[in-house]
Formats: sequence, C-alpha cells, structure tokens
Amino acid sequence: MLKVVRDFLSMVRFSHTLFALPFALLSALLAWQDVPFRWQHLVGILLCMVFARSAAMAFNRIVDKDIDARNPRTQNRHLVTGVLSVRAVWLFTLVACVGFGVSTLLFLPNYWPIALSGPVLIFIGAYSWTKRFTSLAHFWLGASLMLAPVAAWIAIRGFDAMATPLLLGGAVLFWVAGFDILYACQDAEFDRHSRLHSIPARMGVAAALRLAAVCHLCMWGLLVLLLIVSPHMNWIFAAGLVALAGLLIYEHAIVKPTDLTRVNRAFFQVNAVVSIGMLILGLVQIVVKL
Repeated sequence: MLKVVRDFLSMVRFSHTLFALPFALLSALLAWQDVPFRWQHLVGILLCMVFARSAAMAFNRIVDKDIDARNPRTQNRHLVTGVLSVRAVWLFTLVACVGFGVSTLLFLPNYWPIALSGPVLIFIGAYSWTKRFTSLAHFWLGASLMLAPVAAWIAIRGFDAMATPLLLGGAVLFWVAGFDILYACQDAEFDRHSRLHSIPARMGVAAALRLAAVCHLCMWGLLVLLLIVSPHMNWIFAAGLVALAGLLIYEHAIVKPTDLTRVNRAFFQVNAVVSIGMLILGLVQIVVKL
C-alpha cells in the first residue's frame, strides 16, 4: 500500500507543489494583514493547492501517455512502464477534483471559491492539450500557477484590493513561463519532429533561452511594482528582490545553448529556492513589522 501511495506521489511530482504553494501562502499573508486570520482558511488553501495540482498533473500524465512513450526522456514514467494503470490514474484524478471542490467549502460564507472551482479545474486541466496547437503553452502553464496567489486572495478577501494579488500572480506567470521554456529546451528536437508546439522547437534553443530571461526580467519588474504598490511591503522585501535578481542571473548563467546538462539544477534547485525564499521574506517582514 505504501508503495502505491509513493508511486502516485511520484507520478504527480508532489514535491513540486513547492513551486506555487509559497506564492499562494504569501498572497494569503498579505490578505491577512487587513482581515482576521482563520485557521480553516489556511487549511483550505493547503488542501486546494494539493488537490488542484494533483488533479492537473495526473490528467497531464493521461493525456501525454503516448507522447511520453516516444520521448526518451520520459519513457520511464509510471503510465508508460505500466507501474500505474490508466484506470487507476483516472480514479486518482477524479478523487483529486472532488477533494478540491469539497475543500473550497472551508471558505464559506464566501461562495466565490466553490463557484470558481469548476472553471479553475477546466483551465489548469486544459494546459495538457496546449502543446498540440500553440507555442504559448508555457504561458498557459504560467497562467495556471498564477491562479494560486490570485485564488488564495479571493478566497480570503473576495475581489477587494486586487492590485496586490494580480501583481504577485503576474510575477508567477512570467516566472513559470520562463523556467518552463528553459526546461523545454531539452525536448526541442523531439517536439519539432513530433509536430508539438513549444518555443524552443519554434525559435531554437538560443532564442528560447533569451526569451526565458526576458520573462524572468518581467517577473522581477512586477515584484518591484508590488513593492511600490503594496502598503505591507518594506525594506526586507526590497533586499530580497536584490537576492532574487542574483538567483535568476545564476539560473540563466548555468544553462547554455550548447550545454543543457545543468537544466535540472536550474529548474528544480534554483526555482525551489526562489519560491520558498519569497515566502520566508513575507514572513520575516511581517514579523519585523509587528
């Protein structure tokens, strides 16, 4: 039984929840500066993030099963090797979708989370098809993760003072699009030959890496705007943005068009530090402010 659970968690890359969850929690922290903190809201955010992401990832594995089987980089994934059956993964996906919907009830009497739960699941699930018709799939993925901080804010405060979550969400959009473009460089040739759409396949690896850098510059710029606009940001967040710039520069410095061997380090390690670091910054500045 433990092995089955481990296989499902591995299939959905459960540890990668760290990419979007800290931004959702940062958005919630900022929202709680003006409204009372409630434990059920924190639990709701955690459950919604886990269930929504698990549903989207499991559905992606089902949709991409045949593509994964042809790609040497993904031939060892659970559905391709038969470690997990399509039927079992479909069941897992449906359970995760139901879990997401039920978790939104923790935000009542705010009805927006439950009302928007269906559209959110459809949007993040539709990402799995985008590479079949548009090179902007990376930005669709970014928009899907952008929903994390925006939805967390709406769940706590409704549509009040939306500038803060939209700036934070926009930063997430460009951050995710940038590192997804970088990661997709590994599959540029495969995508091109398989007639799949991606920016590296369309523009070439060198141009794709430059566009990824532009995306991360946009991310940084939006966070600077957040620093200016939000009354709850202070000098600690400003100092963190300097450190963030260094991390992003490092991420792009270690990946070259002629050497993609360090893509995984840039993708997994650096971006995990970025997301967790942003949450820690938010916590520290609030504690110092108090």
